[in-house]
Amino acid sequence: MDIRDIFFRLRSYTPIPIALIIIYHSSPVIPYSILGISLILIGELIRINAVRFAGGATRTRNVGAPFLCTSGPYSRTRNPLYWGNIIIYSGVAFLGGGEFMWKLVALVGLFFILQYYLIISLEEETLKIKFKDQYDLYIKNVPKLLPRITPWNNDNEIKPQSVLKTLKTEKRTLQNILFILFIIIFKSQIISQFNFL
Repeated sequence: MDIRDIFFRLRSYTPIPIALIIIYHSSPVIPYSILGISLILIGELIRINAVRFAGGATRTRNVGAPFLCTSGPYSRTRNPLYWGNIIIYSGVAFLGGGEFMWKLVALVGLFFILQYYLIISLEEETLKIKFKDQYDLYIKNVPKLLPRITPWNNDNEIKPQSVLKTLKTEKRTLQNILFILFIIIFKSQIISQFNFL
């Protein structure tokens, strides 16, 4: 089996060890906590905006897509969801603070660069086969990860879903973020409760 396929299928679970390491070493400090929460909000807004255009097609265990979305945030970067995830996890590392904060931020960056390099290469290989010239044109005009300043104008004008429908699709991600934030913020109180027992 292709290692890229393993990373793709397990992409929701592979960051869990990093989240646990951040939680274990967390010791929030105000300036970095504010930066962390700001990055988490920005990253989640990027995700929500991307999901509004791509819909539930992003929540699959099969590589590929039912349609090629090149509207909204996909007209600036081919992978806005991954970009949002990198920003969210960097925010979690900053929120966690602690003496290893900068090393954890670097770990987050290195991990996601490796994971998304593998996943994106597999996805692009599949999308080139499925969408042929249309995908080649998209690759020529829209960068892989870092966004364009101006959106790429093309004929693919997909109407975004409502925010409410998008939030239902994004519910699991939001729950996970809130759970991690809760543990980091209240870690010392949680530990003292267990020590009391």
